[in-house]
Amino acid sequence: MDPCLQHHVTDGIATVVIHNPGKRNALTPGMWRALPPLLERLAADPAVRALVLTGEGDTFSAGADIGALGATYEETTALALPAEEALARFPRPTLAAVRGSCVGGGCQLAAACDLRFAEQGARFGVTPARLGIVYAPGSTRRLMELVGPATAKYLLLSGELIGTERALRTGLVDEVLPPGGLADRVAEFTRILVSRSALTQAAAKEFTAGPVDPARLEYWRDQMRDSGEAAEGVAAFLERRPPRFRWSPQEPADAGTPA
Repeated sequence: MDPCLQHHVTDGIATVVIHNPGKRNALTPGMWRALPPLLERLAADPAVRALVLTGEGDTFSAGADIGALGATYEETTALALPAEEALARFPRPTLAAVRGSCVGGGCQLAAACDLRFAEQGARFGVTPARLGIVYAPGSTRRLMELVGPATAKYLLLSGELIGTERALRTGLVDEVLPPGGLADRVAEFTRILVSRSALTQAAAKEFTAGPVDPARLEYWRDQMRDSGEAAEGVAAFLERRPPRFRWSPQEPADAGTPA
C-alpha cells in the first residue's frame, strides 16, 4: 500500500493512522496535504466525538520524509504548518497514541493534539537543528506552552531525543503505559471523552486556544443556559445515573475560534 492517512470512525471515535511503515511512518508531501481536508470532513461529521492520531505498527512517525521534501524553509513549513494548525483547531478532543519514534514532524503533530498517551520505550524529538531548518514561530510557541521554556530550548537547540520518563515529567505526554497497554487505555479514555458534555469540551478547547472575544463568551453562556446540559448533569448526579448530554454545535465548527 502506498503511503497514506488511513481512517475509520467507530462508536464516536475517529482514528487517523499515519501509514508509511516502510519508512517508519514518515510523512510524505501527499500525507501532509491530505490531513487538513480529512480533518475538515471528520469535523463535519456529527457522529465524531473525539479523534485519535496514531501510527501504523510500533512507530508513531519518524517525521517528514526528508527525501521527498524540499530543503527550504518555505517548502517545508508550507506543508507542515497547515496540517499542524488544522489538527490544533479540530473542534473535538484529540489524542495522540504514541509508540516508538515520535520525531520531527511527527512530534509536531502530536504536540498539536490536546492529549498524548505513550507506550514505554517511545522516543520524542524536535529536530530542525539537525537539518538547519527554522522552526516556525507558532510551532515553537505551542511546544513552549506545552513543556515550558527550558525543555523547549533543550529539544530545539539540541535536536536530541527524550524518553517517556522525561516526556511525562515535562508535560510532553499525559500518560505512559506499559508495553501492550496503550490500545486498551486509549479505548477506555476515549469512551470517557465521548460520555462527557460536548458543550463543555468545545468551550474549553476554544478558551484554552487563546484570548476569548466577549461575544464568544456570551455565545457560550447562551449555549449553557439554553441547552439544558447543566440541568441534565446535575439531575444525573443526584439520580446516580450516567448523564444523557445532547448538545451539538449549531454553527460551523470553527466559527469565531481564534486562528
